[in-house]
Amino acid sequence: MHGALFVAKTGLSAQDTSLKVISNNLANASTTGFKKDRAVFEDLLYQIQRQPGAESAAETQLPSGLQLGTGVRVVGTQKMFQEGNIEVTEQPFDIAINGRGFFQVTLPNGDLGYTRNGQFQINQNNELVTSEGYLVEPAIVLPAEVQTFTVGVDGIVTAVVAGDPNPVQLGQLQLADFVNPAGLQALGQNLFSETVASGAPQLSNPGDAGVGTTNQGMLEASNVNAVEELVNMITTQRAYEMNSKVISTADEMLSFVTQQL
Repeated sequence: MHGALFVAKTGLSAQDTSLKVISNNLANASTTGFKKDRAVFEDLLYQIQRQPGAESAAETQLPSGLQLGTGVRVVGTQKMFQEGNIEVTEQPFDIAINGRGFFQVTLPNGDLGYTRNGQFQINQNNELVTSEGYLVEPAIVLPAEVQTFTVGVDGIVTAVVAGDPNPVQLGQLQLADFVNPAGLQALGQNLFSETVASGAPQLSNPGDAGVGTTNQGMLEASNVNAVEELVNMITTQRAYEMNSKVISTADEMLSFVTQQL
């Protein structure tokens, strides 16, 4: 009974962490380019009181033994990089990635960050930046008096300026892809950074080497399915209640023993 209390405690802690993951997913259901998480559980060490396969008599072995688990823990959270719905905004600086890949941005410390959020803007220097003001890499600088700004599906950026009907090529957007995107470190602000688990970024022009294409005037919505998350929340709540019931039951059994002795 004493062990049951601690096993149930690990269950409560794990389900509490799972609920935090679900609540973060629901909170970001409207965040552009957000990728949902899921909690990954594993059982804890086992107390082996009778070893499976041990001899119980001459030429007789135990078929299963006696193994008592000590609970559960959340071993990690996994980012789910399924694509979200593509929404048409008709804003010239909104760019969605249709397929694999990430935009590159320069962080304040000079490192590169990676994002699926293509909700870009222009800063005071006519440079293409994120909503936080981080420069898009490779840098795209618009000339003065731009009349039209165009991004092709291949990432080529062109503009038409006043007084010249011929489009001017401003640069080439590149996309970074990773062998294991789930290994990227989430930084917040819709940004990720490279880790050993993700592997090094592989740069390609949109549409090449298996990466997606760039679609101007569109944004990728969050891939959170609110109905699915609500179902997961109910399941987590029920599991939490059952672990609470184990603690209550073990307490009643201990109370019964102390009253009878």
